[in-house]
Amino acid sequence: MTTIFWIIALLAVLFLFVMTYMSAVAWIESRQAMRLKNMLPFQFKQASTSRTAVVYYSRSGNTALAARNIATRLNAALFPLAAPDYQLGTLGLVHAIKDANARRAKPDFLPEISPSTLDLTLFDTVYLGSPVWLYSPAPPIWAFVEHNRFDGQNVVLFNTFNSHIGEDYIAKFKDKVMARGAKSFEHRRMLRGRMTQQISPEQMIQAIDREWFNH
Repeated sequence: MTTIFWIIALLAVLFLFVMTYMSAVAWIESRQAMRLKNMLPFQFKQASTSRTAVVYYSRSGNTALAARNIATRLNAALFPLAAPDYQLGTLGLVHAIKDANARRAKPDFLPEISPSTLDLTLFDTVYLGSPVWLYSPAPPIWAFVEHNRFDGQNVVLFNTFNSHIGEDYIAKFKDKVMARGAKSFEHRRMLRGRMTQQISPEQMIQAIDREWFNH
C-alpha cells in the first residue's frame, strides 16, 4: 500500500474522531439546555427602583442560569441575546468554534445578534454575561459591546467556563468597554469543569451566591 493510502486513511480516522467528539459534545449541550431551561424562572418587578441590567448570551443554558440568578438577587432587568448561527446541535457547535477561532486572527469579526442594541440609559450598572469559547468571551457578547455604549456606567463581565480563560482577552474586553464610555469594569468568573466532570447547576448557583454575593 502506498504512503498516500495511509495518509488518506489516517485523515479519515481523524475526521471520524472529530465528528464523533463534536456530536457527543452537542448531545451533552442539548441535555444541559433541557435541564436548565426552566430552572430559576425570573420575572422583573417593574415597580422596583433597581438601576441594574443583566445582558447575556448563552448557548446551552449555563450562563443563562447564572444571569437569572444575578437578576433575581438584584431584581435587575434581564435581556437575553440570540445568535442564530450558534443554535444547539452539531452544526451550531461547528460555527461557534469556527467563529471563536476566527476572532483570533480578525478581532473585529462580529456575528449577527438580536437585539444588537438596547437602551441602557436607565441603568447605572450593566452586567454582561457570556460563556467562554477558546479562552475568550463568546463572539456575541463582543458584538453587543461594539454596538452599544456604557456612558458613566459600571460594567461587570461574568463568564461561565469549562477550563481556562485567557487574561489577555479579558484585558481587551475591558479596553473595549471603557472605550465605549464605561466608568468602571469588573470581571467575575465561574469554573464549571470539563464537559464530563462539571459541577451541577445547583452547585454553580451556590458558588455564585457565595463568591459573588457573599451569601
